[in-house]
Amino acid sequence: MNAELVKKALEKVLDPHILVNLISRRVRQLNSGGGNVSRPLIPDVGNLSVADIALREIIEGKMGWEIPEIIVLTRPTGRNRRRPQGWAKEPAKPAQEVRAKRESALSISDALAA
Repeated sequence: MNAELVKKALEKVLDPHILVNLISRRVRQLNSGGGNVSRPLIPDVGNLSVADIALREIIEGKMGWEIPEIIVLTRPTGRNRRRPQGWAKEPAKPAQEVRAKRESALSISDALAA
């Protein structure tokens, strides 16, 4: 790759990561060798490599790209969410509390019976 072409292409694209992705995708298209996609978009190719051809296409404005708008995602909150019908309104009591109530009820009934 020609460093001078890279500098000129970076002036157009501004982000080196996007430039690398554009070049690599276009190089793959040029190397595929079938249909209109694999033909260079510039008239005078000469003895340029496929990466240099891709860079010149970007510099001359033959290739376009879009950067999508960034959308900030928010997590849903638990408020105002409907619960399934089988869910209890109150949380279930621990087993220890249930046992303690049964034992106290049995001790009261034993005291009354005596």
